[in-house]
Amino acid sequence: MAQPSLHPFPYDAFQQRAIEVIERDTSLFVAAPTGSGKTVLADYVIERALQRRQRVIYTAPIKALSNQKFRDFTARHGEQVGILTGDVTINRRAPLVIMTTEIYRNTLLEDIERLSSYAWIIFDEVHYLDDLERGTVWEESLLFTPPHINLLALSATVPNVRDIAEWIRRVHQRPVEVIEETRRSVPLTYVFQCHNQILESVQELKRTGYAGQAEAPRWRHRHDRRHLAPANRLDRLIRDLAERRRLPAILFTFGRRRAEELAWELSGFSLLAEQERAALKEMFHGLCAQFGLSHDRTASAVGQLIDRGIAYHHAGMLPTVKEVIERCFATRLIKIIVTTETFALGVNMPARSVILDTLKKRADHGFAVLSQRSFLQMAGRAGRRGMDEEGSVYLRINPQHVSYPEVVRLLQAAPEPVHSRFNTTYATLLNLYRRHRRSLLDIFPKTLYYFQTSGSKRQAGLEAMERKLDLLEALGYITRDGLTAKGEFGSWMYGYELLLTELHDRGAFNGLDALRLGLLMAAVVYEPRPRMLPPKSHRIIHELEALCRQPMATIHKQEARFRIAPRTKEPAFHLTRALEAWMSQAPFERLTKLCEVDEGEIVRYFRMAVQLLRQLSESPAADEALKAAAEKAFRRINRDVVDAEAQLRLG
Repeated sequence: MAQPSLHPFPYDAFQQRAIEVIERDTSLFVAAPTGSGKTVLADYVIERALQRRQRVIYTAPIKALSNQKFRDFTARHGEQVGILTGDVTINRRAPLVIMTTEIYRNTLLEDIERLSSYAWIIFDEVHYLDDLERGTVWEESLLFTPPHINLLALSATVPNVRDIAEWIRRVHQRPVEVIEETRRSVPLTYVFQCHNQILESVQELKRTGYAGQAEAPRWRHRHDRRHLAPANRLDRLIRDLAERRRLPAILFTFGRRRAEELAWELSGFSLLAEQERAALKEMFHGLCAQFGLSHDRTASAVGQLIDRGIAYHHAGMLPTVKEVIERCFATRLIKIIVTTETFALGVNMPARSVILDTLKKRADHGFAVLSQRSFLQMAGRAGRRGMDEEGSVYLRINPQHVSYPEVVRLLQAAPEPVHSRFNTTYATLLNLYRRHRRSLLDIFPKTLYYFQTSGSKRQAGLEAMERKLDLLEALGYITRDGLTAKGEFGSWMYGYELLLTELHDRGAFNGLDALRLGLLMAAVVYEPRPRMLPPKSHRIIHELEALCRQPMATIHKQEARFRIAPRTKEPAFHLTRALEAWMSQAPFERLTKLCEVDEGEIVRYFRMAVQLLRQLSESPAADEALKAAAEKAFRRINRDVVDAEAQLRLG
């Protein structure tokens, strides 16, 4: 039976089938190409739940997507929407709450009763199960979701979605439907720039770009000019896009500096009609004023490009600057945005075309061709339903960097299957141990890891959990009777539980003022880039390093004893001078002179420190003096551009 539409367009067949399942209050996994309209189903679940006075949770893999969804849903549902992301808490008891997956998982472990009144949870981008660092959070979130909450899991195309659904059926003993869609409502056309020519097919690419060769020539000596391909010029590419009316476009590249360089290389073009230029300038400057960026250096630089219909966007920029650019791009007045790969993840930015600057990116050992899923995620941003008849994907090809078979494989191969990355954190084990003691190991056969493996791999996975429990026992976090005081403290400190608990247990926090506590938390969360120089000598750094030396030695000794890898990260004090200045009310623009870290990264790590300070201030196991110092440090750091909640409220 056809359901009434909540949208100004008829539903596709796969959307209609999904809605029929939702109407039966049955859990559902949907796998479909990027840009095919999966979000419509989230909208439907939310609207239906609110009409029935039910509560619903929406989880997203990154905070930028959580924030965007909060703004979108608030525009439609007003005060019925809340958000919890660790550094933002707004209207937490609303019937619709947007959460990061980490916050949802933590709630499942700490206080599952808080979820008793929820009817649905939406897992957006559930293929994040395969993420090396965070996949285990997604797996635990699915595994521990109580049976009264229905699941809507939305995924990019993955070949084993039915296996994942079958895992949930077995674990939860609940019906789970699967709907797979391979067709995009807006078809994609692939175009190649090679030898500075625009080529319309893979056959033409092989014939012209590779001169009939199946394999690319080996790397030539840089002085051997005879075999060098003519460079792919941006002006040639942009003229083609403009002449064919294929703008606006997203140009994906794989480095922050490269993104800026390409944007400035494009600055010789003027891609706007006079009326568009006036409208875009007014919007850009109005948003800059709204977000307090009228005198910001980066915003001023981007403003020069905005005047030409061009912008860049990457993680090294202030979150507020990125948001201004995103809002401008959403109007389609920015004609080309040069950005890094994270822009492809879920953030709804309409573009007629996508350009891939290269098909290779830096990997652990040199450079590697993009994964199929990553390629499809970026390519899928081309073409939007109701806006474009087709999407165009331009691939910039250098035959001396990528072979013809590699290009063809990227275009034709199936995306990689999703594999479990199960690697339970100490905090998860502590929270489970509180309820189940050693019988928590009975949970292991219910994991996706167990479902997908057999024999020695299963045994190794179980033994890894056992060794972590043995370490927790050796360090005095657990006994046969349950959690010790150390264990109770550690159960609250997700991701940083061992170092923070050891410091707390040794009384290292005693006497730390708000400044030193804030600096220590920033060092705990900060991860320096490879080959980054150590921070300059600083009195407080020596003091805090000395505080951490013995606890870290104890942790690493026990991790070696129980063969646990990777070992706990040591604190890194590269942000100490910048944060000390910030906590002393210095203006933000001074901070980049005090560390070798981009503006956006500074804000990101300051916000992570804020999140850790909030955990300390709210921990039931922390003493009142520590809570008070954490609260004071929290307030001193969480101001102006660092205050994510204020940024969201501004929007």
